[in-house]
Amino acid sequence: MMQLKVAGVVVLYNPTDEDISNINSYINDIDILYVMDNSSKKNDTRLPKNKKINYIFNNANLGIAEPLNRAADLARKENINWLLTMDQDTRFNKGVIKEIKNRILNTDCKKIGIVTPWHKTKLKIEKPDPKMDYPLDVMTSGNFVNLEIHKKIGGFKDYLFIDGVDIEYCLNLAKNEYKILRFDDLEIDHNLGDIFYRKFFKKDLLITNHSAMRRYYQCRNYHYIRDLYKNDFPEFCKILVKFKSILLGIVLYEKNKFSKIKAYIKGYRDYKKNKKGKSYE
Repeated sequence: MMQLKVAGVVVLYNPTDEDISNINSYINDIDILYVMDNSSKKNDTRLPKNKKINYIFNNANLGIAEPLNRAADLARKENINWLLTMDQDTRFNKGVIKEIKNRILNTDCKKIGIVTPWHKTKLKIEKPDPKMDYPLDVMTSGNFVNLEIHKKIGGFKDYLFIDGVDIEYCLNLAKNEYKILRFDDLEIDHNLGDIFYRKFFKKDLLITNHSAMRRYYQCRNYHYIRDLYKNDFPEFCKILVKFKSILLGIVLYEKNKFSKIKAYIKGYRDYKKNKKGKSYE
């Protein structure tokens, strides 16, 4: 029986013990795992004892895009065509990876840039009825990235650093007439952190509690993405840069309100100055 070779990559940033343990939920179902560590100190001694792990300490926070692209290059050198991209806070349910690999082998993936399961999160998003669908964008974690297509479209945009890297990549796929194939009958558990909903005039207001740094990159990068794709996906890009409900949630329900709002303003100003890469201190 033909087997699909898959490399994996997880980007660590000061991980908890639970984050480290998540690796055990997928390491045995892939061929090699690149652990890209952006932490302030090494975490190699905390990792599972597994020969499949290739640990790379970056000695700096390189964001998300650059480590993902490095892992893609390393996987291609091993003649591997699919890269499983993982966040440290995500784990797979038993048997899901094997099933996705089997489905990839039995699917024409020439125009499929990403194959992904349904993300089970705290978000109030209704799961589609069909067994599979083709969403415009998906979160990075749990994605099987087609490395041939990854190379064709130029990979992940490293100048975005963190937030928006996944959104931009998905829109880039769609602009180049590639698709995302999602199997909605297969699930991955994705812990999105301290998020919750609050009622505001009978509407659900999503409170994400992101840090000031994340708020900065969200504001800055989403405007860059809007500029890149507003002609191709006008409605999506219009919604992307609407921050009113987010700012309202910060003011009403989040801590460190002043620093987060200040970060949004700085993000917009730096967007206007065309600042890119890691630029928030």
